[in-house]
Amino acid sequence: MARTRVRLGDEVDAGIGAPRRRRRPVGRAASAAGLLISVSLVVLAACTPSPPLPTPTPLPSSAPPSTAPPATPVPPPPVLTPSGAPEPIAAELDAPWSILVLPNGGVLVSERDRGDIVEVLPDGSHRVAGTVPGVAAGGEGGLLGIAFLPGDGERPDRVYAYHTADSDNRVVRMPLTGTPGSLSLGGPEPVLTGIPRGGANHNGGRIAFGPDGLLYVTSGDAGNRDAAQDPGSLSGKILRVTPDGAAAPGNPFGNAVWSLGHRNPQGIAWDANGGLWAAEFGQNTWDELNRISRGANYGWPVVEGVAGDPRFVDPVMQWSTSEASPSGLAVIGDTLFLAALRGERVWTIAPATTGGALESASWFAGDLGRIRDVAAAPDGTLWLITNNTDGRGSPSAGDDRLYRVPLAPAG
Repeated sequence: MARTRVRLGDEVDAGIGAPRRRRRPVGRAASAAGLLISVSLVVLAACTPSPPLPTPTPLPSSAPPSTAPPATPVPPPPVLTPSGAPEPIAAELDAPWSILVLPNGGVLVSERDRGDIVEVLPDGSHRVAGTVPGVAAGGEGGLLGIAFLPGDGERPDRVYAYHTADSDNRVVRMPLTGTPGSLSLGGPEPVLTGIPRGGANHNGGRIAFGPDGLLYVTSGDAGNRDAAQDPGSLSGKILRVTPDGAAAPGNPFGNAVWSLGHRNPQGIAWDANGGLWAAEFGQNTWDELNRISRGANYGWPVVEGVAGDPRFVDPVMQWSTSEASPSGLAVIGDTLFLAALRGERVWTIAPATTGGALESASWFAGDLGRIRDVAAAPDGTLWLITNNTDGRGSPSAGDDRLYRVPLAPAG
């Protein structure tokens, strides 16, 4: 079945593809006046200084370690690549968004529009483990990323969820009880609220606990481009908070912001040395893969893709929007696996830990349709979910699906 190639929201920006209006002829006087106004505006712009870029505070000596690589790096694990075709695990998922593999072997998947978190069973069937109340689905918003925090003896295991509400995007947490096959989620408790929501797009939404035990949250610019450069706004950022939602110690601007200048990041993952990576939707030209560091500015909306501007951090890799539109990101071995929506493929990027030149390769292009998320499975394979039922794909019978992909050392 043919797949749609239309780019909406994150995949088509307003104005692209709109019908052109006919030019109306203007007289010489109007042309001269327009030229004079244009020249005046150029002169005025040249005389108006650009606002200074935000500067992070120094890291206090008493602050906990950041996600920078350790002083003694670990030997890099092997570079892995797919070694076989994707094998379906489960079918009939409804606009799935995030895969969560639990330490006890359970598997949860968030469904964006329904607000359900479903448990995938070994036989491929699935059941609702819980429904997040207050999900306001629409456009790209709804129930998005999910993450797990183990209990400590005083509190239960918890599942964290990022979702769009009526007035904002927010992170909530729910107690997780039961064993695989009968997992159940309790009522939600707000953790982080007030993340601006987009009218229909740019909501970010990926969440994960880092090696430092802190919660990292990706937020889109919510349609307010300039907010991505404002360190006081939660839009267009990667946020770093405690499990209770407070700004983490050592954050660069004294609030929840860890890095800024992002348009719509939807993938985060850590390599074997603790380095943080993020995948980000571009606008019309370049999608990005970035190495994330404390207080770094990734340039949106001033630049897109590799710009060579010393004020900003360039991406380590970029793709045209037709090849990527990246969402989920996972590290397995020394390889980054990146899910591509409009690109309808998985990208592999390696090696992750050496800091040297990266090589990328495309897998399964056009075979499965839109791919939303990727995850490391307990058996060392790659799991991925398609996203053809989200209103922008062309679903086949049985979509959407969770797949398993075997991996083997490269070469």
